[in-house]
Amino acid sequence: MNIHEYQARELFTKFGVATTRGGVAHSADEAADVAAKLGTKEFMVKAQIHAGGRGKGTFTSGFKGGVHMATSVDQVRDLAGKMLGQTLVTHQTGPEGKVVGKVLIAEPATIARELYFAILLDRASSAPVVIASTEGGMDIEHVAEHTPEKIFREPIHPILGLHAYQSRKIAKALGLSGAQIGAAAKLFGAMFKLFVARDCSQIEVNPLVITKTGELLALDAKFNFDDNALYRQPDIVAMRDKSEEDPREVAASEFSLNYIGLDGNIACLVNGAGLAMATMDIIQFAGGKPANFLDVGGGATKEQVTAAFKIILSDPRVEGILVNIFGGIMDCDVIAHGIIAAAKEVGIGIPLVVRLEGNNVAAGKATLASSGLAIIPADDLADAAQKIVAAVKSAA
Repeated sequence: MNIHEYQARELFTKFGVATTRGGVAHSADEAADVAAKLGTKEFMVKAQIHAGGRGKGTFTSGFKGGVHMATSVDQVRDLAGKMLGQTLVTHQTGPEGKVVGKVLIAEPATIARELYFAILLDRASSAPVVIASTEGGMDIEHVAEHTPEKIFREPIHPILGLHAYQSRKIAKALGLSGAQIGAAAKLFGAMFKLFVARDCSQIEVNPLVITKTGELLALDAKFNFDDNALYRQPDIVAMRDKSEEDPREVAASEFSLNYIGLDGNIACLVNGAGLAMATMDIIQFAGGKPANFLDVGGGATKEQVTAAFKIILSDPRVEGILVNIFGGIMDCDVIAHGIIAAAKEVGIGIPLVVRLEGNNVAAGKATLASSGLAIIPADDLADAAQKIVAAVKSAA
């Protein structure tokens, strides 16, 4: 789950991470009100979408940039009006862009230096790690490719946490000195407390800035959270902005389905993430293009299968469906009855290939054969992929 920049700032403030003042607005007039309350001479107006590259993005209206400086309340109102309700296209959104529903109005910082600081979950060591660099304000991938020596890593003990000496070590690696080292140690410590307390898998601050007066501030941040821990993070769940997500993925999450939309025309309904990946691969190998990743889990119910079919059919590009079920925990006959009931309820008018294997598979295949539905049976995964690709091509 991702959150907006203004929400990241709210978390920073709650955990004592130094940042600039600001507020969110949903209309041009509200943006002007937030600016007036800040009482500064200059303001940052920043479009809020779940994508990077906003400053260099372009609105489909022709307006350039999702991040602007304003020197008056009236200018804040004008800029907000040009952003809100408009589609912003950046290198991360794809050509379809994202609609801006809110803007952040913040006081600007007089930046002297830009740094990079992140806490990530290192899968190799199963522990957090700090990634820092003196090259802030730019893509860390670019830094890693061209000047890897400017990236500093500091592993964090999963139980003992981030020590003060490690924070000072990081600060010195970033070229800080004097009182800035103490301020950095305080900020890094607060950041790690936030990382642990809110079950984060990533906090990326880019840029972490040093102002002309010597202050250390976290200006912009990207958060990722462990989805498996959200049940104990109601405050974070409340920050979820479903308008930023694929509506199919939102619908899938409500039925505990794992769904990711792709750009192909053959939909997959599979139990198990590894089997789903293999199914997508073999569809591609057979000459087709998978339309989605969809894992219904090890104990799918009729309601889940019905929801899965509805989500699949909501994609106008889908021209065929491949159901690939391995009955380990599940009884193939039970899932066959679920597929039939779901297909009848939804009304599937495109080719449907079903491959069953495992527990009670003979009964499951017999149930499908006697259903009276136009279900194409398959003996194995390769057979299933070939049949769905051929059925889609013949129906075209």
